[in-house]
Parts: sequence; C-alpha cells; structure tokens
Amino acid sequence: MNGHPVPAQMDSDLLHEAFRSFDDAAATLQQSYQTLTSRLEQLDVELADRNEALRKNLRVNEELREHLTAIVESLSTGLLVMDETGTITRCNQAGTQLLGLAHEQIIGRSLATCLKDAHLDGDVYPLTTQQGAAVSLSQRALQTSDGRQAGSLALIQDVTAMRELEDRLQRRNRLAAMGEMVGRIAHEIRNPLGSIELFASMLRRDLHDAPALRGYAEHISSSVHMMNRLLTNLLLYTKPDCSHGERHETEALMLNALTLAAHAVAGARVDIRLDVNPLASHMWCDAGQMKQVLLNLILNSIHAMPNGGTLTLSARPAAEARTGGAGICLSVSDTGIGIPAAQRSRIFDPFFTTRDEGTGLGLAIVHAIVEGHRGRIDVESEEGRGTTFTIALPNHHTTSPLPLQESPDLSFSEGYPASELIAERLLVGEETSA
Repeated sequence: MNGHPVPAQMDSDLLHEAFRSFDDAAATLQQSYQTLTSRLEQLDVELADRNEALRKNLRVNEELREHLTAIVESLSTGLLVMDETGTITRCNQAGTQLLGLAHEQIIGRSLATCLKDAHLDGDVYPLTTQQGAAVSLSQRALQTSDGRQAGSLALIQDVTAMRELEDRLQRRNRLAAMGEMVGRIAHEIRNPLGSIELFASMLRRDLHDAPALRGYAEHISSSVHMMNRLLTNLLLYTKPDCSHGERHETEALMLNALTLAAHAVAGARVDIRLDVNPLASHMWCDAGQMKQVLLNLILNSIHAMPNGGTLTLSARPAAEARTGGAGICLSVSDTGIGIPAAQRSRIFDPFFTTRDEGTGLGLAIVHAIVEGHRGRIDVESEEGRGTTFTIALPNHHTTSPLPLQESPDLSFSEGYPASELIAERLLVGEETSA
C-alpha cells in the first residue's frame, strides 16, 4: 500500500456527496414548491376577491344602466341621441309617440328626415304633431366628462298643457278687461233707459184715446225692456253673484235645465241622455246660476244639431289636478257640427256669435259664472263629430255634507234616455226643486 485512496472508497465518497447534493437540491425544490403553492393560493384568493368586486361593479353598472334607461323611457319629453355624423342612435318612448313614428323608422336616420316624416319641419311655433299636440324642439351638443364632443341631443317637449294655460290666462285677462268696459257702458246706458221708459209710460197714459199712437209708445217700452234684459245679462257677465251656494242634487239641476230648454228640445230630433256617477250625486253651487250655465250649454248643443243627434249630460268626480281639490266635473256633449278650430279661442268672448239671431253673451256668461264658482270650463270639439263642454267645480271647503235624500223620480241608470221623463213633466206641469 503506497498511501493512495482505494478506487472503491473514492467512488463511495463521490456517491455520498452526490446524494447529499441531491438532498439539498430536493429540499430547496420542496421549499420553492411550498412557497409557490402558498403564492398561488394567495393569488387565487386575490383573484376571487377581484372577480367578486368585478361582478359587483358589473351588477351595479347594470342596475345603473337599467335605472337610467327606465328614467329616460319614463320621461314625457322626447329624447333623441345622435352621433357625430348626425345619425340617430337612440330614441325613448316619448320620442316615438310625439314623432308618431315607429322605433325602426327613427334609429339610423337623420333628425331632419324624421322631422319631415312627422310633419314637424315647419317654422311656426309651436309645432303641431299628427296627434294634435303642441311641441317645442331644441337641440344641444352632447359632451363627455373630459369636454370632448360626442354627438348631440334633440329634445321634443310637449307644451300642450302650457299653451292651454297661456290661452286660459290670456282669455281671463281679455275677458276681465272687456268685462270692466262692458260694465261701465251698461251702467251708463241704464240711466237714460230709465228716462225713456218713464216718458214711454207717460205717453201710453196720455195717448189712451189714440190706439195707433199708443202702440208706438208700447213698442218703445217693449224695446226698452229688451235692452234692459240685455244690460242685465251684461252686468251678470261682469260680476255674477254666486254667493248663494249650497249642496244640490246634480240630476235635479240637470233636469231643471232640460225642462227650461223644453221649447228647444220639443222641436228637435235629439236623444237626451243623463249619466251621473253615484259619487257625483250632489254638488256645491248656486242653483240658479248653475241652471243658467247648463241651459245655455244645452241650447248651444241643440242649435249645433240641426239634423238631430244625441245630447249627453254627465257628471263624475273631478280629479284634484283639475280643481285644486276634490270636486265634480259636469259635461255637456253633442254630436253636432262642431266648432271650427279658428273660432275656439273666441267662443267665450262677449258678443262673439256665429248665429244671426244670437247675442254672443251666452257662453260669455257661462264662463263668468264658472269662474265665479272658482271652477274652470274647457271645450273639446271636432268639426263634423260634435263638441263637449266640461266644467270642473271644486267642493266648498266650508260646506258640511247634507244627508242624501232618496228621489226615485230622479234616479237614472247610466246612459238612461231622459226625453220621456221630461215630456211627462211638461205634460203634468211638474217643476223640480233645486
């Protein structure tokens, strides 16, 4: 033996060293694997949290989108969204209704084309839709949050109610000014009329032995009385006395008015119907004044049906929006010739009439009396199909409800023809208490 390692011993040492290195490497790999496994688990948790947050954001965005869509679709204003090229990309339900076009006829087309198809390309304000509504049209730029232009918006606003309020205010101011003028003139005319009547009565007395000349004096007196009645109506128009309001039966008032109009009803081929809602069986009003209102409207309706037709008197509870509180709506409808659109804004003006024998005070007095009751009167008419006058009256807040009394002779089923009952009353001379 010369002191050199034995080859077998060397191989064994190398093998042990290799196993030791392998064990160290395996331990390192095991540690790295555990670290990687822990990191993957941490990433899985983070990914799950982020996915949950993303789902929540998507759900919130979807709910917000649905909410905004519901708001846009619930708007009464028509909303059209256009891109940079002017092509309509979105339209809400109000837009399709006001344009009178289907959704497919709007999307993908230009605003000018759609307005032309909807006949809203005129230059007269307000524009009128095919359904008869008055609308205004405005357009503005659509910008993003960073100020970049992203198209434009077109808004179509239904201004029918606003126009009606404007017309009603203008009519009230016009009638108030005319009423003041008419009242002063009526008072000034009444003074000399009294003197004329006095001298006419003296002439009738002094001309007792001259029948021909006495007849002239009687004609003068008759004309004076006629003018006095006209002046009385004028004063009633300027300041109607509605201070004697009480609760009255609605049907009884209608029947009394129909009875007063019997001379016109008898000579007309008119089917008269009453339709009184049980909830509107009583109303607060001045009975005498309200009978005059109904009488004037009934006579107008009969004159509007020279060839016959149907006259309907109805009553129903009024919506609070119409009267400012719970009240009643009375309607007088006919199937006559209707009122031309050009005349509707003037029908309540004093002395405006389309009949040669009319004075033009009937509807003016109706309007004044309704205003005196703190109500309002509206008219809807279509030429050739008829007219409906609707009176909305509030209930008097200081009036305590009266006990309802049974009145079998005034009880009507819905839509019951009233002509037969009125005829019976005329035959027997019966009068209805208001």
